[in-house]
Amino acid sequence: MAQKLIILAKNGRPFAASAVALQAIIINKQEQILLLNSPTRSQGWQVVSGALETGETVLDGTLREVGEEAGPEARVRPLGVIHAQTFHYDKNVLFMIGIYYLLAYEGGKIAPGDDMAGSAFRWWNLDDLAAAKPHLHPSTIPWMLRRAVDLYRLWRDEGERPLQPAI
Repeated sequence: MAQKLIILAKNGRPFAASAVALQAIIINKQEQILLLNSPTRSQGWQVVSGALETGETVLDGTLREVGEEAGPEARVRPLGVIHAQTFHYDKNVLFMIGIYYLLAYEGGKIAPGDDMAGSAFRWWNLDDLAAAKPHLHPSTIPWMLRRAVDLYRLWRDEGERPLQPAI
């Protein structure tokens, strides 16, 4: 049976402890979104994703996942978090936090690796996605992809954005 995890602060205040899923929405200069499709899963096309590891910042975890799943040569520029939500993962992880990070693709070879090794990958524009209606992973939400492109248009030319400061 699943348990509710609580962490007590030094002053005794209780906080919920939740697993965190990171979703990296990578967009290129043609406003296309990178999606991967694993040959060993039947969950559909998805953005780069994975779990936040102990001791990582959200940005560090997102960049690690990009290196693992899109390939170590993929270069991205962080633009910002575009959405966060909680969702039911499974019977043992009742509440997971999903954080969606927008990244500008700056170049480099895409070579799916780690748990996405052997995956097909494709750069999709919103019109192609709407027309093809491919099967999408539950975490790859069409309205979120539209929001990502809109925010990419706003943020892409702002120059170098400061990265998250050390905590």
